[in-house]
Amino acid sequence: MSGIASPGSKMPRSILFMCGMNAIRSPMAEALAKAALPKGTYVASAGVRQGERDPFVDVVLDEIGLSIGRHQPRTLEELEDDYFDVIVTLAPEAHHKALELTRSMAVDVVYWPTPDPTVATGTRDQIVGAYRAVRDHLAGLIASRIAGRE
Repeated sequence: MSGIASPGSKMPRSILFMCGMNAIRSPMAEALAKAALPKGTYVASAGVRQGERDPFVDVVLDEIGLSIGRHQPRTLEELEDDYFDVIVTLAPEAHHKALELTRSMAVDVVYWPTPDPTVATGTRDQIVGAYRAVRDHLAGLIASRIAGRE
């Protein structure tokens, strides 16, 4: 499947991004998608487990003029809505959980393997570089697979 909103299909009205702890990848994807998609598209993020906010996310989003605001990591159980047109999973753990939860639902679950930048070591610049790589990876996927821009 090349895109979520492929030619001839409708743009999803609601998208959930899921990762392990809703601390890095999924909130970053949420912010990027909100900036790239039409205003009427509902975008949310959640994690399989409870996580802690990561300050490097703020650093790399601020570089491109975006913010996650006062976002605090939340689990699936803490979501206000539980129906989405598409669930985009960014980590294996989240993908397995999403497939398990949606077995009896008409929801598309799409897996975008995304590296965990917290495994990066080295200088602050090298670590921030790993977060930038994740941001750019997600921005490219959102542009090409959801927003329909190549």
